[in-house]
This record gives sequence, structure tokens and C-alpha cells, in this order.
Amino acid sequence: QWYQRRVRGDDGQKGEAGFDGIKGIKGDKGGPGIDGNIFRIKAKEGEPAPPEYYIWIEIIKTVLESTEFGDKGEPGPQGPQGAKGSKGEPGDNGDPGEPGNDGSKGKDGEPGDPGPVGDEGEKGAQGAKGDTGAPGNDGAKGDQGEKGDTGQKGLAGIQGEKGEPGADGEKGDKGPDGDCTPDDYVPCNCDTHVLVQHSQTSSTPECPTDFEPLWSGYSLVFFEGNGYGLSQDLGSAGSCLEEFQLVPFMQCSSSEVCRHGVRTDKSFWLGVGRPADFTVKPMSSIDDIIGHISRCRVCVGTKYLLTRHSFTDTSPDCPNNFHEVWTGYSYLMVTSSGTSGGGQDLASSGSCLEKFNLPTFIECLGRGTCAYYINNLDYWLAQNPDMTQPGMWGMGNVYSGLDDIKDQGVARCTVCARDTV
Repeated sequence: QWYQRRVRGDDGQKGEAGFDGIKGIKGDKGGPGIDGNIFRIKAKEGEPAPPEYYIWIEIIKTVLESTEFGDKGEPGPQGPQGAKGSKGEPGDNGDPGEPGNDGSKGKDGEPGDPGPVGDEGEKGAQGAKGDTGAPGNDGAKGDQGEKGDTGQKGLAGIQGEKGEPGADGEKGDKGPDGDCTPDDYVPCNCDTHVLVQHSQTSSTPECPTDFEPLWSGYSLVFFEGNGYGLSQDLGSAGSCLEEFQLVPFMQCSSSEVCRHGVRTDKSFWLGVGRPADFTVKPMSSIDDIIGHISRCRVCVGTKYLLTRHSFTDTSPDCPNNFHEVWTGYSYLMVTSSGTSGGGQDLASSGSCLEKFNLPTFIECLGRGTCAYYINNLDYWLAQNPDMTQPGMWGMGNVYSGLDDIKDQGVARCTVCARDTV
């Protein structure tokens, strides 16, 4: 037998290399190989392979050469469901979804804690003037003052009524022969005359010499109601109202109904010479309006008054036995919208204003506002120094600016009072 143990002789010398043999016939195709991992016999590292290693190789080779493999069988029936596998690794992130609908409004959160105190702000602008406060309580009665100076001489008294005839006296002695001439007439200065002074400022004027004050107030020019005007002579006491109201009258009908402050009702007051800005909103605050209304004073005296107009740029002289009270500018009349307006009596002191202001007056409406309006017009007597052409001098001229108007346009006047006899 090939595997019978034999006694090994000594190694002979190495023979010469033989000739290359003839290439053998190609062998049959071998069967499928077996996974080498199944029959791998591995020797320890660094040691020669054991004899069993080679025996296994020969056995495996013989088995593979003599074994025929059958055809692949049909798929067997589906086996029972296997046990649940372990959790797989997380998949990749999917594509972003469509935006969701708006959620319902959440409940209000709890109030936050108070924040820290902020820095002190800058000082604000001055506030508007407040309304006039209610009158205060009367103070304690003061000490009696010192005796005042002696007042001015009082007005002459009114002549008394004629007395009853006295008893007849005894017959007197015959007098000397007299001249046949009339007796001298001695006039009696017993009448009283009213004078109204308008300051055309926000200060109340004083009465002229020899005149006593009666009251002070606000300078009224005229009223307008339902499109019709009623003027006030600025020389009469009716032009100086003691109280200021935007519309101091009311409208009454035959049905026993009266309305105060109808929107179409108007009042016009002498101004104080403030420049007019026709672009600003009408004033509605009484504190603002009152600063645009002229003050006045009503005076009484025994001196007869008249007014004289020069039709030049020079104030005229008073007639004999008259003296000057004041000089000014010849004021004629005013007009408003439509046909409304009013004028002055040129013999009255109201036709001679001491100051020339444009606009001369301010308009107040029943809706509670006052303003200067561009369609309100003043009329003044014009200068006409060349009397050789009466009424023709200066016609068609246009005067622009207060200086030109005063120097070349508006006539001058003088209020005169009769001297005491």
C-alpha cells in the first residue's frame, strides 16, 4: 500500500533539471467550488503546516471530483413569518412640507413685570392759556384810605323851575332916565353832551378835559341779521357796549320762538390794528378774540361837540369859540358781504378816528368764531386839495402801502368842543 511505512534513506544529490514536458490536454471543467471559508485549516503563525493539513486537502479534492450536483429545486413554500427585526437606522430627512394654516389666536399672556424707570424727558412746550378762573372770595375789608385830592369842578346844574311870583313890593323912587337900547344876551351853558372815545387798542381810553366818565366797554361798529345791517354811530353811547359777546342779540319770530347765535347772524367790532392773515383759521377762543377788540369810554360834559373834515392831509382848525379835542382820519362807512353795511354821521365824533388801521374792524359769526375777511371793506373821505376841479382830483389813483395812503389818500379831521361862556 502507498501508505505503508517505509524506511527513508539518505538524501541523494540534487539532479540536473529535466526538460520541459509536453503541455497536457485541457482537463474537464471542474465542479463549483466550495466556499473556502468552510474548509479552511489554518496553521499557527510561524509553524510548519501539520500532516493533517495535507490529508484534508486530498479528501476535499476527491469529494469534489466524484460528486455530481443536482439541479436547482423548485422554490419551497413560504416559511413562517420571521421574528421582528431590530430597529433600522433612521432614514434620510424628507422634503419640507407645505406651510400649515395659521393657528388660532393664543390667549393673552400674563402682564410682564414693570420695566425700569426711563430717563427724564425733555421739558415740554408751554401749554395753551387756560380758561379764566372763577372769581375769588372777597378779601378782608382794608383799612380806610387817606383822604383823596379835591375832585374836579362838577357839572353846572340844570336851571331850576321858575318860582312863584313874590308879593308886590313898595313903589320905588323914580329912576334916572335911561338909554333906549336892548339888553345884552347872556347864554346859559346848562345842556349836557355825550362824547365817546375809542382807543383802537386793547387799553381803555381816558375822557378829555372837562368831561366825566360814565362807563367803559368794547367798540361796536354794526350788526347784521338775516342779511340786513344796523350800524352804530361811533360817536354815540350805543357804540360802546359794556360787555363783549360774539353775537349779543337773538332772532325772534311771531311764533314766540327766539334763537340766539344763528349761524347767519354777525357782529362787527372796531379792531386794534393787528395785521390780518386771511389764510389762518378763524379764532374760536374768547381769550384770543378779546385781544383784537378795541376798548372805549363814554363821557359826559357841558361842551357842545362837532367834527370838521379838511379833505387834505392836514387836520382843519376849529371854528371860533371852539377848541380841539382830538385830530384823526375821516371815517365814512363799512360794508360786508352782500348788501350789508353802515355809515357814520360826518358831524359826529365817530367819523373822526384817531388811528388809521387796515383792516379797521373784525367780523364775528353766530357759529362762535371771529376773523378778518378780505371781502370786508372800509370807506374813508379822500383828499382833494385842488378845489379848482371839485371832485376830480385824484380820481383813478391807486395808493399802495399805509404811508402813501396817509400822505396822499385819506382826508384828515378834527373833533372840536365849544368854549365855556
